[in-house]
Amino acid sequence: MSFKYSVGENSKLVDEIIKKLSEENVVERIWKKDHTVWSNDPTEVSNRLGWLDSVEVTSKSIKEIYEFVNEVRSEGFTHALLMGMGGSSLAPEVFRLTFGVKEGYLDLAVLDSTHPEVIMNYAKKFNPATTLYIVSTKSGGTVETFSFMKFFYNYVLHILGSEGVGKHFVAITDPGSGLQKVADELNFSKIFLNDPNIGGRFSALSLFGIVPAALVGVDIEKFLSLAKNETINCKKSGKEVYSNTAAVIGAIIGVLGKKGIDKLTYIISPKFSYIGAWIEQLIAESTGKVGKGILPVDLESIETPEYYSNDRLFVYIKLKDDSTYNSKVEKLKSANFPILELELEHELYLGKQFFLWEFATAVTGWVMQIQPYDQPNVEQAKIVARKMMNAYQDTGKLPELIPAIEEKGIKVYGDFKTNSIDKVLSAFLSDIKSGKNYVSIQAYLTPNKEITEALQKLRTLIQKKYKVATTLGFGPRFLHSTGQLHKGDAGNGYFIQFTSDIEEDLPIPENPGEEKTSITFGILIKAQALGDRQALVDNKRKVITIDLGSNVIESLEKITL
Repeated sequence: MSFKYSVGENSKLVDEIIKKLSEENVVERIWKKDHTVWSNDPTEVSNRLGWLDSVEVTSKSIKEIYEFVNEVRSEGFTHALLMGMGGSSLAPEVFRLTFGVKEGYLDLAVLDSTHPEVIMNYAKKFNPATTLYIVSTKSGGTVETFSFMKFFYNYVLHILGSEGVGKHFVAITDPGSGLQKVADELNFSKIFLNDPNIGGRFSALSLFGIVPAALVGVDIEKFLSLAKNETINCKKSGKEVYSNTAAVIGAIIGVLGKKGIDKLTYIISPKFSYIGAWIEQLIAESTGKVGKGILPVDLESIETPEYYSNDRLFVYIKLKDDSTYNSKVEKLKSANFPILELELEHELYLGKQFFLWEFATAVTGWVMQIQPYDQPNVEQAKIVARKMMNAYQDTGKLPELIPAIEEKGIKVYGDFKTNSIDKVLSAFLSDIKSGKNYVSIQAYLTPNKEITEALQKLRTLIQKKYKVATTLGFGPRFLHSTGQLHKGDAGNGYFIQFTSDIEEDLPIPENPGEEKTSITFGILIKAQALGDRQALVDNKRKVITIDLGSNVIESLEKITL
């Protein structure tokens, strides 16, 4: 792996922070698990540093993992559906999309959407007789994950009967969690207990990532061996500190971020691009708090220099033989944008990248004086959503918002100065400032190809018209990723929330194995959208909600700038 960087007029600033990093023995202190690197208070720091040992700890489970994988293959399982959110689902998705599926191994999909249409698609697509259902949650109480588990447990039970249902389910969780108890009671075929001293977003190289990787046929022994090489590199300090790529990257991101160059924009070789979503969660949730934050920008259209402002730091991650974006990156360099460049030998360097970005994020936290291991604002939206669901169970209704505009089958909620659907976005973004603000599109919609492309098209229009950074996330997935930053950063975001009608709903069983239900997935996703909207408003964020009605694509075409 090779690394180089260009920071132009910020070179002196970068050299000073790397010198300070060395003088204060930050690298050594991180490896000694010294909580004072980030905070005088050890709470949610001292018990979150197990990621430093995850390669070594997980390597001890290689034999057990391979035995499990060989057993499920011999039993005729051909597919796996992993149910999880945030750190429990993003790394498995990266493994599946980056490496594909080795012949004879399990084709793995990730379910992290509460939209009923998505859940029904997976129910129809995968034959329960040959599908392994993996329930993955650190806390063991994540509402989305538990709802998925209860629905699919009952679905498999209904089709296969009570004798065989347990052998189709596997749990990955922390010792003593609620999921461990339920998995024991329901006779899950396997329960993997992870090191509890690892936070979700730092868990890619733990059992949460490596068990699913093995199921799709990744050579996890070689993978972890390469990752171990990166852990060794991350120990370099003193005179060798400039050879510690992760520490240098973390220092640069932090020091430029403090200067307002805080839109960390990724350009990644197409075959390797899936890691972007994982890095997005890691950086957003770790740095976006106490009025500070680095905004990771993933999968944005790569444009010519005139469409970017001076708040951008680019990261170019390329595979050795790929030149897809070379010319575009050269133009950005010629325009004096700061750029970090990483060249990787091959895809198996994914493990090295996982650890590198974890260590870099830890260093960025030190530079910005942020505690990177907690997520103080994530609970906010959950609390509001829970209140709404409780109210629904009591009254049969969710809170009703009053639309500011209702036209062409579309309802718009928010504070803006126009009476026309055609002008609503222009009015909402009328005072946006290039070089400071960003736009976040939050879609509580079905994340299919057609809808994703339509939203990306809108995203690019906004990016080019206003020269601001843009992000796109599907709800509730992004709540476990960038949601913390949206509510915890300096308040520079403009949030466009999209919802739609739910055509066919699905019940959430109150308990696995029982038919009784008091709420549906449609109600859950609506409550999550309303809850996050309220949390944004409570944090004085600018937010507009656009209900697209029953025809999402047709309605999106009416939303113009």
